[in-house]
Amino acid sequence: MTSAQPLNVLFLCTHNSARSILAEALLNHLGQGRFQAFSAGSSPRANQQPNPLGLQVLERAGIATQGLHSKSWEVFAAPGAPHMDLIITVCDSAAGEVCPIWPGHPATAHWGYADPSAGDGSDDTKLEAFRQTLHLMRQRLELLVNLPADKLARTCLQGTARALSASASQ
Repeated sequence: MTSAQPLNVLFLCTHNSARSILAEALLNHLGQGRFQAFSAGSSPRANQQPNPLGLQVLERAGIATQGLHSKSWEVFAAPGAPHMDLIITVCDSAAGEVCPIWPGHPATAHWGYADPSAGDGSDDTKLEAFRQTLHLMRQRLELLVNLPADKLARTCLQGTARALSASASQ
């Protein structure tokens, strides 16, 4: 990986409205051009949009939200899609689903996070859940972006990403 060629990372979740959106925005923020993050869902609902509480948490953290939108993972399996180096599932339901055949056979890992939008809690309770999820993701993604280039080489990437799954407490 060179500075001219960022590592492309795709974050997957079921609906692509909360966790995967947070991860995409956060990695693009932290990645300093070394990483290009994307997100998608295995089954986003019709007219699905990013969760407004997630966008609010990102904005309050100083992380750009423009351009974030929910989309199907099929977009990234189609001809002409950006080549992915690493695909990370961030919710348990997407981790168990049969994924498309990804061009180039990228490295894969599962970094599970609880759904901050789940449940019947108040908006304040859910907002705090989004803050906590963003904090947990930041811990893991800071480890990723600070790894030396040899740990991000294609031959090591799968083991590196999977090791990070266990390295940050949830």
